Amino acid sequence: MKPFMFAVAAAALLSSCTKAPEAVNIEELNKQFITSWNNKEVDKTLGYLADDVQFLQGNSHFSGKGEVGDKWVRATSGTIANLKTSVVSSGADSKLAYAAGTFSVDVLPEAPGQPSAFGEGNYIMVWKQVGEGKDATWKLSYAQLEDHPLRRK
Repeated sequence: MKPFMFAVAAAALLSSCTKAPEAVNIEELNKQFITSWNNKEVDKTLGYLADDVQFLQGNSHFSGKGEVGDKWVRATSGTIANLKTSVVSSGADSKLAYAAGTFSVDVLPEAPGQPSAFGEGNYIMVWKQVGEGKDATWKLSYAQLEDHPLRRK
């Protein structure tokens, strides 16, 4: 009877020591997203969006991968360059991660001979884990941009 009790106690102890899932590296997620954006890899950028992604900027609110993809990613990818972020706050666990801070971007001229501009502001990006086990991936779930007035270059 004692060996049985020892086996039960050992199994309980080992199961309680199971390693918890590790948090994602939020800086790496954001780097991959921004690199694809800066490289004008629109399809790759769209691949980072969750199906139920939300985007807010000023009075604009877009919902879902289709609308966010069309009205944010596709609509602005050719109008800006050199997107950079500086993280002020971030956090992550095994299912959710966020980064918030400031961003800067070069705003390209609308037509040849017109001036370009420099934009900056604040941002927050929230990522969530989608799927389970080996099929789990991280997707951008929420993005919010707060722009400051553009400055001409």
